[in-house]
Amino acid sequence: MAEVLKGKPVADAMKEELKQKVAALKERGITPTLGIVRVGARPDDLFYEGGAKKTCDVVDMAYQVFEYPEDISQEDFEQAIIEVGNNKAINGILMFAPLPKHLDEKKIRTMIPVAKDVDCLTLGGAAKIFADDPTGFPPCTPAACMDMLHFYNIPIKGKRCVVLGRSLVVGKPVAMLLLREHGTVTICHSRTLDLPGVCREAEILIAAVGRAKMVKANFVKPGQIVIDVGINEDPDRPGKYCGDVDFAEVEPIVEKITPVPAGVGSVTTAVLCKQTIMACELQNA
Repeated sequence: MAEVLKGKPVADAMKEELKQKVAALKERGITPTLGIVRVGARPDDLFYEGGAKKTCDVVDMAYQVFEYPEDISQEDFEQAIIEVGNNKAINGILMFAPLPKHLDEKKIRTMIPVAKDVDCLTLGGAAKIFADDPTGFPPCTPAACMDMLHFYNIPIKGKRCVVLGRSLVVGKPVAMLLLREHGTVTICHSRTLDLPGVCREAEILIAAVGRAKMVKANFVKPGQIVIDVGINEDPDRPGKYCGDVDFAEVEPIVEKITPVPAGVGSVTTAVLCKQTIMACELQNA
């Protein structure tokens, strides 16, 4: 049986560290503040927003919610984003996406200041990650994967790391973060030839392909670390969620594995707060 790597202990340790950083900033008269930008009221956005607000409260930092109607015009929303970006009290911006279809999301993302882009929504933010610029903020999910590996003392240097998935949200940035720590990285995807064989070569396998239970027993081997980033509706249990890894098949084989739920996803709001606090420190250096 594998060791199950849960996210809660990771998030709890991060929160204790963040409390100290916030206290140090407050001694200087500075309160780190997250700006949450939401158009409409999609249930998944509201769920994540609730978690982010709760984490802000725990670490004693502030937040402001900027809520706009679903039918807001492009012109009005552009002006709203500019105002949030220029607001000196806001250190980090989380904008929920995708935006409603009538809005030009690509253009709106360009209006978020890179210095406040704490979830890597801008091309400038992405460029910093790919250029190894430490003032850039990766998307919260890949950063959470790295925090999980660090917390559980899993070495990355020199290890064969396979990333299953090539999205800009997880696959590509997590590959860059693994490279930064001297992992030997292979990115693969649904069109990779002999995909199970490539995944079996990994010492660390990160599953971020967005397909429920795609990673079966034939994708893994004993001794592997498996980080499951997926969050999908469980085809076998209506109303429940599962990862990209078939946990029941894979867990008996590998050395360590993250569960879904209660794994990587549990860490993302702590990462969001960590990156907002870091942005605040940089803005007030």
